[in-house]
Amino acid sequence: MSRVALVTGGSRGIGAAISMALKDAGYKVAATYAGNDEAAAHFTKETGIKTYKWSVADYEACADGIAQVEADLGPVDILVNNAGITRDAPFHKMSREQWQEVMDTNLSGVFNMTHPLWPGMRERKFGRVINISSINGQKGQFGQVNYSAAKAGDIGFTKALAQEGARAGITVNAICPGYIATEMVMAVPEKVRDSIISTIPVGRLGEPEDIARCVVFLASDDAGFITGSTITANGGQYLT
Repeated sequence: MSRVALVTGGSRGIGAAISMALKDAGYKVAATYAGNDEAAAHFTKETGIKTYKWSVADYEACADGIAQVEADLGPVDILVNNAGITRDAPFHKMSREQWQEVMDTNLSGVFNMTHPLWPGMRERKFGRVINISSINGQKGQFGQVNYSAAKAGDIGFTKALAQEGARAGITVNAICPGYIATEMVMAVPEKVRDSIISTIPVGRLGEPEDIARCVVFLASDDAGFITGSTITANGGQYLT
């Protein structure tokens, strides 16, 4: 029986590419989304991947949603914490609400999704937790104190939890994408995109599939000796 993978924010952008790549690799996949019903319905129609609606910022919603996914598909073996939001502003103009919304989704959301699944993974002696962080969690970014702090927190979460999961057969890893050609990035003015690309040694934006391939590898049995690691997938823009 194929393993079950759950991808948060899995119906659009990088998340959609991850969901489809995992399905193509033979996993049973469930994708969550927070608000865009039309996009989720279209994604399910096009891919056959079932979508579930809840906010990762709500612990009880996560626990209830996970229970429904497991009732539908079976125990979740692979969790991809991809859901994220931005509320950008220079720090002197950033509101407490902008700070808290990003923390609740991008950092607490990783806890809220992983915590209900952890006991089952420990009991079955197998699990894969893959956290999608960001280049800006590694190097910081002007106007993104909230986002950068949350994404850096995801890396710390990964390193600490990996040590707890290792003897139980659970790996915990992070991926830090650079600038990826998603709807959000492609919507910025062409001159701005060109200036970004000029800082990327490989000379292009990343594609969502570049990140998806990293996820498929980390989810596989072949990656069983890799835990607590951060894959930096940014075309050489920032080297660690």
